[in-house]
Amino acid sequence: APAPLPARHLFSDPAEIEALRGNLLAWYDKCKRHLPWRTLAATEPDTDRRAYAVWVSEIMLQQTQVATVIDYYNRWMQRWPTLQALAQASLEEVNELWAGLGYYSRGKRLQEAAKKVVSELAGQMPRTAEDLQKLLPGVGRYTAGAIASISYSQATGVVDGNVIRVLCRLRCIGADSSSPAVIDQLWDMANALVDRSRPGDFNQALMELGATVCVPKAPLCGECPVKQHCRARHRKLFGKPTPVPDVEDCGKRVGGCPLCPPATEPWDSSLGVTNFPRKAAKKQPREARTATCVLERRGCHGAPEYLIVQRPSSGLLAGLWEFPSLPLAQGLQEEKQREALADHLQAWMGQPVEARGLQLIGEVVHIFSHIHQTYVVYSLPLDGDVTLDPASSPSRWVTEEEFHTSAVSTAMKKVL
Repeated sequence: APAPLPARHLFSDPAEIEALRGNLLAWYDKCKRHLPWRTLAATEPDTDRRAYAVWVSEIMLQQTQVATVIDYYNRWMQRWPTLQALAQASLEEVNELWAGLGYYSRGKRLQEAAKKVVSELAGQMPRTAEDLQKLLPGVGRYTAGAIASISYSQATGVVDGNVIRVLCRLRCIGADSSSPAVIDQLWDMANALVDRSRPGDFNQALMELGATVCVPKAPLCGECPVKQHCRARHRKLFGKPTPVPDVEDCGKRVGGCPLCPPATEPWDSSLGVTNFPRKAAKKQPREARTATCVLERRGCHGAPEYLIVQRPSSGLLAGLWEFPSLPLAQGLQEEKQREALADHLQAWMGQPVEARGLQLIGEVVHIFSHIHQTYVVYSLPLDGDVTLDPASSPSRWVTEEEFHTSAVSTAMKKVL
């Protein structure tokens, strides 16, 4: 059997747990930000409608800052105030409203899950974290815990990036915080800490603490409501780990302590509490180049119109609209890029396209989470309409105003 974890990393004192809960909830009641999804969840008497409001916010907040989400959230809830309304929407409508928010598969899965609740679950939301995760596409362990605790008062913890940072600092957990073994321990801690009478508020308080006080750089330790429980702060102040009676010496464990910083990365006194959490080195995004052509014609009122085509229904930016584009091999010279794009357009349009007629405009760089994408932008003015291959992707001509209200990515807006 594996050796027990050192007590210095655990929450095992009931008195300390109660004190931490009380201090954190009192701080949250006084200092929490007033966000639209919190207001809606607090005032909506129907638990399923409350769960829907929380669900939408949690999906939007994945990988996206609060300030960016607020406007999108308000427009979404005005348009689809209930899960049933969302289930009746089209994917095109969802993509149009989501445009610019990034990670577009989130909106698609949210709508798929809404349809499933209506068609397969009689319109009733699952009410436990376990069922939410099992039955709803796109709902992972964290989102399920957030919905269940905030909307249905289930005493279950949550672990997101903010919670990871807070817990790692509170207990000096210096192992790679993205490793499955450490994540499992953090979930155990979150479930042990969550307040049984106010689980939703407690989970939001823990996340709020990480978002506003226990931030990645320059944390506001003096304002922290649980600073007396923080082992990282104690070590910063006194230069050594908090003494714990009868604790097993980490160094005597076979293979060392699975939660302590590795011996190759000792405590850096200049970093203080920001020694924690430790993360594995980020994998560098892969480089990709794409030739993109802005086909332009004069509309019936003399204003320019642009041709956009729809991307496939799966993969990156699924179902969104873009200018005709062609992935390029790395190292391809500009002349060869132009020829490849001309051949692509010719096959697609069914009429000759001269490579020399493509005007090179410049390059646009857009960073996706895992791709460093460069768009090589060309322009091609046309005298009239084009006849497209019926087997090719859906396409349409749009004015500049229509382009910006279509389901196009931020990258394509940069291209225009």
